[in-house]
Amino acid sequence: MSSEYKALSPETLADRLGGLDVMKKTVGRNAEGWTVREVGDGNLNLVFIVEGEAGSVIVKQALPYVRLVGDSWPLPLKRAFFEYHALIRQEARDPGSVPEVLHFDETQALIIMERLQPHIILRQQTMEGRKVEGLGRAMGLFAARTAFRGSDLSMKAGDKKADQALFAGNVELCDITETLVFTDPYYDAEMNRHTTPQLDGIVADLRRDEALKVEVQHMKRAFTSRGETMCHGDLHAGSIMVTDTESRVIDPEFAFYGPFGFDIGMLIGNYLMAYHAMPAHISDANACGEFQAWILEVIEETWSVYCAEFLRLWRTERTGILYPKALYEDQGHDFASESAAQQLLGEIFRDLVGFAGIEMHRRILGLAHVAELDTIEDEDLKAKCEAKCLKLGQMLVMNRNRLTGMDAVLAAARQTETGGQA
Repeated sequence: MSSEYKALSPETLADRLGGLDVMKKTVGRNAEGWTVREVGDGNLNLVFIVEGEAGSVIVKQALPYVRLVGDSWPLPLKRAFFEYHALIRQEARDPGSVPEVLHFDETQALIIMERLQPHIILRQQTMEGRKVEGLGRAMGLFAARTAFRGSDLSMKAGDKKADQALFAGNVELCDITETLVFTDPYYDAEMNRHTTPQLDGIVADLRRDEALKVEVQHMKRAFTSRGETMCHGDLHAGSIMVTDTESRVIDPEFAFYGPFGFDIGMLIGNYLMAYHAMPAHISDANACGEFQAWILEVIEETWSVYCAEFLRLWRTERTGILYPKALYEDQGHDFASESAAQQLLGEIFRDLVGFAGIEMHRRILGLAHVAELDTIEDEDLKAKCEAKCLKLGQMLVMNRNRLTGMDAVLAAARQTETGGQA
């Protein structure tokens, strides 16, 4: 490999990577016989599937700009460094939840990793009306384990501070979130786009809602200032690959240290958008209703498994500087320890509700949308689905401190779907 960065292409990849031992071992020694396909459909990077007589791998390389926009929006290559470090930490904290990293080249900003097959993106699976067995459990465990084990509840204080300092360098990708998620959707920013003219009225009302803007900025302050744990940073249905029975998490290049509730909140926001989009993808009303019910079951299970696993780790792996057992269990104050855990889970729930609502707004009003909604060809139907998401999102943000539990969130989603006020 060259000591100077150069973007790969299907034509040059075999020549440039063919000498790597890891590629010889996992793909095959005859690089000339490799099949190389560029499959990246995301907003930022190049992604290649490389196949040979020995097997196949994924090669992911960062580009020096935002792919969705072009070279007019430069972006540092170091995001591959943060993705690599996030992947190896996620693997340690929830083994088997992410692709195995086989090779990392910081200069070339590329990661060679396990190819997940026959997995497809969860978003694609959902749009086809196909369920994933165990999805809620897998994602609840992933979110709880990475949150707990990446925090001062579990880590040694020095290790956590060093880790937090390392990920603090992911400035530019955090800036994307701070701008595109928490700011731009709430005024007429240049890169915004939404379904017009059907949504113009509701969008104008939302952007006039001063109280909503205040609440969103409270959540943005939490994002920027509360470095509680290492977050995936972009956990949504496009960052999960699935079969009918397995779920794995990919693409943590937005990783940062932030609030416990951020990842699970963004994920649930995406599930809720899929819930409201389903009538555009499943024409049979009964089948659609049954699949929508499954989505809500996934949300409920994700949160219930998260809480159960978080409490298990609280009882068995609470070795960090926060809530030390010396103050609680060792003094016979087990009830106080459990009370503290429940209070913390209550705080996480309130945060996740707010982040979920904001995610629903930014995916309809901002730059980066979701395929469940964006691919709806009937503009009136699309706007109808999006309007439900906007209304539910607004309700979640404004009522995050008043909702009593996930059952209340799901009830609000059902009410919004049937045309009632959330």
